[in-house]
Amino acid sequence: MSVQERKQRERAERERLIVATARELAEQQGWDAVTTRRLAERIEYSQPVLYSHFRGKREIIGAVALEGAAELAAAVRAATAAADGPRERVAALARAYLDFAARNPAVYDAIFQLDGGLPYAQEDTPEPLKDAFAALQESLGVVTGGGVHPGLFTEVFWAALHGLATLTRAGRLPPEDIEPRVELLVDRFAMV
Repeated sequence: MSVQERKQRERAERERLIVATARELAEQQGWDAVTTRRLAERIEYSQPVLYSHFRGKREIIGAVALEGAAELAAAVRAATAAADGPRERVAALARAYLDFAARNPAVYDAIFQLDGGLPYAQEDTPEPLKDAFAALQESLGVVTGGGVHPGLFTEVFWAALHGLATLTRAGRLPPEDIEPRVELLVDRFAMV
């Protein structure tokens, strides 16, 4: 291995460590607790080293969002692959999405709530974000119905899921009723 390859590998490892540490800290104490000073202390590198990877917290949030979007896409695809039939696929999608949001609140916020400097719904949207949307659309495409644009249908379903996730987490909806909400949502959207 050349010196250049070793340096690139070490740089990538440091970057992964920064993102993993930011994610861990955010999940434990919230995003307000994630500062470059705290991250530098936790990873035992100086702040200038941290800034050589990310210009600041916003870019770190963006990196967590991209990582989380890839995980969300994988979770949705795994759940829907095991489902039998269109309605069951939509229900599995909804449960996987809501479960991801509940298990990873800081990552969910990085993807959908916080400014990570990432463009959404544009030509230059990063692939992991596009792929997370595609994972939703793949299962919803079979229940979209004639004359309805699959992308718009997916956006409306996603908006409903996002509302359920955020309102439940904020204590505005009782968490014990999540399953009846999923069933109602699926019944209305997956009329096949």
